[in-house]
Amino acid sequence: MPPAPATRSSVSANRNYFKSLPGVLRVLQLIFGAGFWITIASIHYGGATHFALFVVVFFWLLTLIIYFLTLLDKQELVPIIGGDRWVLANTIYDLLATLLHIATVGIMISKTESYSYCNVPTYSQYCLYKANLVATVFACLCCLFYLISTIYFCYKKCKGSETVI
Repeated sequence: MPPAPATRSSVSANRNYFKSLPGVLRVLQLIFGAGFWITIASIHYGGATHFALFVVVFFWLLTLIIYFLTLLDKQELVPIIGGDRWVLANTIYDLLATLLHIATVGIMISKTESYSYCNVPTYSQYCLYKANLVATVFACLCCLFYLISTIYFCYKKCKGSETVI
């Protein structure tokens, strides 16, 4: 008797995740993280801004991966941290992202202050003050959304829930 043909599992989006708090927070993290690194990458930067850019791009890529894994309900495919440990993994991830984004906020505040001399209307030379200020605002918002996500997942973990939504 020939073997039965393998059935293919369909890939469908978890529509409840779109409307849930973690889904909305992940989208906001992606939007403001992209705004931050696009703003920084489009200007001349140096020094500690390299670290800030690395942190933001690294966590932006990981957030994108986590977002799609959760959206497609494929958390169990992630070795070691998937399945039953997914809420704990998200909690630790968001806590680490929050702490490193706090460092990037500090770096960007320092960079913005270093260009504060050219924030006068009569200054006619090229100045990075406004670009650094915009990047600082994006970094602050991104950090805030990671913090809210950390608090949410801590609550879910303490409550004993094993699902993200």
